[in-house]
Amino acid sequence: MSTIERALQKQNARKSTTPFDKSTTSVQSERFIDIDINMLAENNMITNRSERSRINEEYRFIKRKLLLNAFGKSSHLLKKPNIILVTSTVPNEGKTFNSINLALSIALEQDKTVLLVDADVVNPSIGRELRYESTSGLLDYLLGNIEDIGEVIYSTNIDKLKLIPAGSRHHLTHELLSSDRMEILTNELAARYPDRIIILDSPPLLGVSETQVLAGLSGQAVVVVEEARTKTANINEAMKLLDPELAIGFILNKSNERKRQGSGYGYGYGNYYGL
Repeated sequence: MSTIERALQKQNARKSTTPFDKSTTSVQSERFIDIDINMLAENNMITNRSERSRINEEYRFIKRKLLLNAFGKSSHLLKKPNIILVTSTVPNEGKTFNSINLALSIALEQDKTVLLVDADVVNPSIGRELRYESTSGLLDYLLGNIEDIGEVIYSTNIDKLKLIPAGSRHHLTHELLSSDRMEILTNELAARYPDRIIILDSPPLLGVSETQVLAGLSGQAVVVVEEARTKTANINEAMKLLDPELAIGFILNKSNERKRQGSGYGYGYGNYYGL
């Protein structure tokens, strides 16, 4: 079999993978991550299983506002509106869970694709949540160890979802994220595909400096706060660190939402909504 024939065979195998379905034949590629769909369902995460679920409905509501800002009539008011920063005030408020579910929900759109970036280079957690092994990623590219960004963009068995892992650990993460190479990269990712959303799963706002850098590269920000745990003072302090020109919204996580109406999500261009 020739090299071209083998390449075509791989391409056809990848095309045969259905959305949110584990292929019976795993696609063998060094740039492919196989996500366990049963694990997603067990952890109450987004899938495209036939039955309607509460979590699917909640993220439909959330993503619609984000997509409207990214591609709607007012998208020209934002710089890079299709780059969405997902963060929290402090650790363990559920930002990575929300980043992943937003990406999975957007991947269900008929005319949109999504690139999920593990930009929490201080404490990478997308790999841990999706249970794939540590591999080369964003920091390796920023360090210049990898020249082509395509080498760290991983396809998945979920149609329309791609991943960039955090990559190798490094002590100069702030400087790497502040580099011209990172700015050029985000500009290219934002402009290359007009139908793509880029989600940056970022460190918490308080206690680290990297998130402010990433916010400067984004057009929208989603701040995850935990009901009955996140302090109002922390929210106020965190908001001071974000550019008011960002479209900023909140996700109220781990809430007793079934006891009241709404989804606990406030969103608006340049406005902060009380929770």
